[in-house]
Amino acid sequence: MLGVLSDRTFRHLYAAQIISLLGTGLATVALGLLAWKLAGANAGLVLGTALAIKMIAYVTLAPVASALAARLPRRAFLVALDLIRAFVVLFLPFVSEVWQIYVLIFLLQAASAGFTPAFQATIPDVLPDERRYTNALSLMRLAEDLEQLLSPMLAAALLTVVSFPMLFGGTVAGFVVSAVLVVSVRLPFRPSSAAEPFWTTTTKGIRIYLATPRLRGLMVMEMAVAAAGAMVYVNTVVLVQARLGLGAAEVALAFAAFGAGSMLAALLLPRVLERLADRPVMLTGAALMVAVVAATPLVGGLWGLMPLWALIGFGFSLTQTPIGRILNRSANPEDRPAVFAAQFALSHACWLLTYPLAGWVGAGFGLNAAALGLAGLGLAALALALRLWPAFDPVQVRHSHADLPADHPHLANAAGRVHSHAFTIDALHRQWPRPA
Repeated sequence: MLGVLSDRTFRHLYAAQIISLLGTGLATVALGLLAWKLAGANAGLVLGTALAIKMIAYVTLAPVASALAARLPRRAFLVALDLIRAFVVLFLPFVSEVWQIYVLIFLLQAASAGFTPAFQATIPDVLPDERRYTNALSLMRLAEDLEQLLSPMLAAALLTVVSFPMLFGGTVAGFVVSAVLVVSVRLPFRPSSAAEPFWTTTTKGIRIYLATPRLRGLMVMEMAVAAAGAMVYVNTVVLVQARLGLGAAEVALAFAAFGAGSMLAALLLPRVLERLADRPVMLTGAALMVAVVAATPLVGGLWGLMPLWALIGFGFSLTQTPIGRILNRSANPEDRPAVFAAQFALSHACWLLTYPLAGWVGAGFGLNAAALGLAGLGLAALALALRLWPAFDPVQVRHSHADLPADHPHLANAAGRVHSHAFTIDALHRQWPRPA
């Protein structure tokens, strides 16, 4: 897996991801402390609203940012967004009103809604070999899991010598260093979409998504993942402290178990995906998450909870790590940024639904009802995903072009108007062929 780091461009981009993730983790801790300073006992309400603003920015702005990115040099676009994020975070230590947090969080996440999909879509261009790309995806998944473990510990260590506003300085430094690392490499050429109308480019990713059977299945599967994941992210603290009567250290241990399970799956996946197709691996991961959440009402102590959370983390990584391979397979190189942006927006729309659902049902009807309700939603989504995502899903698809003249260049090697090639939705292929 580590052999992929021999590629200088990926090595620098991977380092940029790690450093910006650590900076973001420090900001998460500092934001919680800032909310407590400004709102006291209402800090949870402030953070919940900030999280909702983050998700709304992701869902609404990612496709627009992708369309803008298609008209700009890719490296300059990524660097500019890193610097914008650094500039926005620079103002957070000076916030004195809650509404100011909301404005700055929206600006910060608007920049992230542009940066993250564009960054993700760059990696398959840097590493076109699928095996190396799979290794890169596993490394990137490990980086995200390690950030969840290391950032709180780093923040705790720093808070012994500095006040919490200084943590925002670490975030600023992370984004600046990330920008420097991106500047230090030459990114592969990507065809421009500048000739297309802006609205066409904005909606391209969603249109490709909705017209591709495997992507429709992936979108619904993401709802199953979000339903199970929301139970962990929203209700772990309530489950550990209210039901089990334990403290903050045990909450951290529960989240650490989730992260450990996810990291184990990320380490195993490159070899697993050499033997198995993406679809059964991802659907197995989603089914594992849903089943374990359904078993949550049986938990009677921390040592019963931690293995369950580790299993959910394992399933989470099984479902999330191969997504880049699916998107890469489902779009032409010039369309990848739009498809990655669509995935980013649609997956966060699922979380935007399940986050408040997990909190409201848990608060109103109890944790058992929340677990069973989320598991039921996940099971329904999983059943629909099985129906939408065909088990027989070849890359090469035989199809015809009744709409093209016989001398069209695309039909140069066709038998009449019928031929076979790696099929993706684009200007010449607007609908998926019906099964023979």
